[in-house]
Amino acid sequence: MDGHDSGYGGSSRRWGPYGAAITRWETLTRPAPPPTDAAGRLRPAFVEWMQGLPEGWVTATPGLGRPAQLTALGNGVIPQQAARAVQLLCPPFPRCPRCARS
Repeated sequence: MDGHDSGYGGSSRRWGPYGAAITRWETLTRPAPPPTDAAGRLRPAFVEWMQGLPEGWVTATPGLGRPAQLTALGNGVIPQQAARAVQLLCPPFPRCPRCARS
C-alpha cells in the first residue's frame, strides 16, 4: 500500500482494509489528505484530519515545524472523545425541587 498521493480524496487512493473507514470519515469531515510525504513520513495534516480537527488547526500554526506539529497532535484531545467522556462522566444535574414551579 503506497498511500502517497499528490491529491485529496479516498477514492483515488488504495487504503486497503481501511478504505471503508476512510470513506465514512471523509463523508463526515472532508477529503483525506495524503497520509505520508514523498519520504514516506507521516504527514501532520493527515493526523489532524483523522482527529476530526479543522484543516490547519495545528498545521497552519506559524513557526511550528513537523516534529512539533506531531507532538501537539499526539498530546491533543480528540474533540469527539472528549464530548462523549463529558456525557458519560457528568450526567445532567437533577432539578432542584425548591426551584421547580408548577
